[in-house]
Amino acid sequence: MSGKPRLTYLNGRGRMESIRWLLAAAGVEFEEVYLETKEQYDKLIKDGFLLFQQVPLVEIDGMKMVQTRAIMSYIAGKYNLYGKDLKERALIDMYVEGISDLMQMILVFPFSPPDAKEKNIESIKERATNRYFPVFEKVLKQHGQDFLVGNKFSWADVQLTEAILAVEEKVPAVLSGFPQLQVFKTKMSNMPTIKKFLQPGSPRKPPPDAHYVETVLKIFK
Repeated sequence: MSGKPRLTYLNGRGRMESIRWLLAAAGVEFEEVYLETKEQYDKLIKDGFLLFQQVPLVEIDGMKMVQTRAIMSYIAGKYNLYGKDLKERALIDMYVEGISDLMQMILVFPFSPPDAKEKNIESIKERATNRYFPVFEKVLKQHGQDFLVGNKFSWADVQLTEAILAVEEKVPAVLSGFPQLQVFKTKMSNMPTIKKFLQPGSPRKPPPDAHYVETVLKIFK
């Protein structure tokens, strides 16, 4: 064992991508194992690696962790990205949960029928511009600080940066009415660890394509 966290998932974004983002933002190198067949997935279940018969699976500090939220809470706490006290942690949790609701729409988008894609992009745009992004625009404007919570880089900042870039892939001008978020995106994207993760050749995965969708359906059906 190299001591690096070991991530087991498909070779694509899915529910693992936010975990990759968080580890990368913390400056942590990790290894990946890619599932390509249903047999590999079934073997993980048979061997007792998957507590609830679900991936992502992250092996870290001698633990085999499942459940995305639990994994990310652990990583955020371990690498000091989870606030300085309970109140800050509660704020981070609220923001992360809100962003996760928006990201769920992005997550399921590749699996929507071709004739529904345009409508679903409109739904993503509507939710982002009317429900989610206004919250963070207001937070940043009110406290006038670089980060969402406690004027310190946290899990919430990582999650929001990921969400902004994911929505922009579908709706390129989505931040046109959000000047604070435009500045935030630029600052976050230039942080050394995140900048490195955004470079070609990093562990960041490209938007899901037809092959990824086909592999997901083949393994989990």
